[in-house]
Amino acid sequence: ISYTGCAAQLFMLVFFISAEFYLLTVMAYDRYVAICKPLHYGTLLGSRACAHMAAAAWGSAFLNAVLHTANTFSLPLCRGNALDQLFCEIPQILKLSCSDSYLREVGLLVVSACLVLGCFVFIVVSYVQILRAVLRIPSEQGRHKACSTCLPHLAVVSLFVSTVIFAHLKPPSISSSVLNLVVSFLYSVFPPAVNPLIYSMRNQELKDALKKLI
Repeated sequence: ISYTGCAAQLFMLVFFISAEFYLLTVMAYDRYVAICKPLHYGTLLGSRACAHMAAAAWGSAFLNAVLHTANTFSLPLCRGNALDQLFCEIPQILKLSCSDSYLREVGLLVVSACLVLGCFVFIVVSYVQILRAVLRIPSEQGRHKACSTCLPHLAVVSLFVSTVIFAHLKPPSISSSVLNLVVSFLYSVFPPAVNPLIYSMRNQELKDALKKLI
């Protein structure tokens, strides 16, 4: 892959991963308002508010991708041009750098990690409040409806977060080139690929079609 192609690939990777997680955070707030404050849903999450939150998520992801891409490719690379990865990824590119300037990118990664941690905490707190609200619903039908509203989103968040955590926090003792390639594929390709299927599980026509196949 060319230098320009690698930069474009890194930009798109950071942009879409960031956008997905920011949008999942916004969707957690949507579930929280829908279940915990249903009478205020129209006021808190009108069409304008939804448009603003979506624009903020995409805009933040774009800014994040620009900063990481520009900072990473401003580093001098003097350790070859071979990446032990399926695609251009920041940690792999930093291994090729021979300058102390890479510490700027490490600092930027720490800031991004803190932002992601904040979003994750927000999602967890939202679902704690949702769980408390569901347990207070007197009817079983009401609890089932509330759970069916949240389960697809919770499944997507769990899949996305678990694959990313395993990819970047797995013990060095189990690291290998093949495993790194498989894990990178899992967190970058697998969650987006199964998202439509997970969100479609509430569709009765899809359920009927799956039952016929089984």
